[in-house]
Amino acid sequence: MPAKKSKKGPTKGSGGKGRRSLEAKKGTLPAEQRHWYDGKQRSKAIRRATAEGSGTQGRSSHTDTDRRRIDSDLLVGRNPVLEALRAGMPASRLFLSNSLDSDDRVNEAARLAGEQNVEVLEVTRAELDRRCESSGQPGAVHQGMVLRVRPYRYQLPEELLERSLGSDAPPLIVALDGVTDPHNLGAIARSAAAFNADGLLIPERRAAGVTATVWKTSAGTLARLPIAQATNLTRALETFKKAGLFVVGLDADGDALITDLDLAGGPLVVVVGSEGKGLSRLVRESCDVVASIPIGNAESLNASVAAGVSLYEVARLRAAQNS
Repeated sequence: MPAKKSKKGPTKGSGGKGRRSLEAKKGTLPAEQRHWYDGKQRSKAIRRATAEGSGTQGRSSHTDTDRRRIDSDLLVGRNPVLEALRAGMPASRLFLSNSLDSDDRVNEAARLAGEQNVEVLEVTRAELDRRCESSGQPGAVHQGMVLRVRPYRYQLPEELLERSLGSDAPPLIVALDGVTDPHNLGAIARSAAAFNADGLLIPERRAAGVTATVWKTSAGTLARLPIAQATNLTRALETFKKAGLFVVGLDADGDALITDLDLAGGPLVVVVGSEGKGLSRLVRESCDVVASIPIGNAESLNASVAAGVSLYEVARLRAAQNS
């Protein structure tokens, strides 16, 4: 069967139509003379200044929610749930088993939930088991009581810096270089609040974040102690240094003793290293001073213990300087 011939004829030119359409037209305005140029340049300048201030050059812009990693969790068991509600831990729902034997803890938890506008739902034990399993806690002994924790909103490092500079006392910030144990994070938060630190600075990755375990270990101090997350801890420390804060790292091989720290009375960032490796190389190089804690026979101290001892010494030295 012969192939069909195309009905399309030869390609036609514009016949001068395109050229004629340009006649009597004005020349194209350069960009700087167009109505939108000034506004666009201002927007670029603002984005550039923000990026330079926060160390985010080359990254796309994000909303506040995107820039704050959030953690959500389930808290299980009568005592942990009651302690969390007593501490004012942000929560969204309290699940109670419909076959629950009521006692004083159950009654108080239900009352506190009502006062804090936490929704109370009665569900079956099987439903509680399913929720615990789906949250990564299979076989958890929930005792018929489960609390859903609200997502924690972290501050930006710049917000924490501004808050500390606005304080009447010299700024005091505790930075954690890769602390991964949530119990340590909670304990350090408790010590930081006890010794009037302005807040904690933690890395966004490869570090413990705020979970129900941290809330429980901190004994509710996170309700008043802010935590900021940094995408790059070293860069955040450099920003703090430019703002006038001194950075003191804690390490067993430090160049000075924390008990003799001359910088204690000034604006300060105390950096606690990770549980196993201590301070990372880049963070150590960012420190103005690396200080050690004088100890006896033990090789080293737990990260949270080291933070507590150091913050006590800073408070003691500040009090001595002001007396």
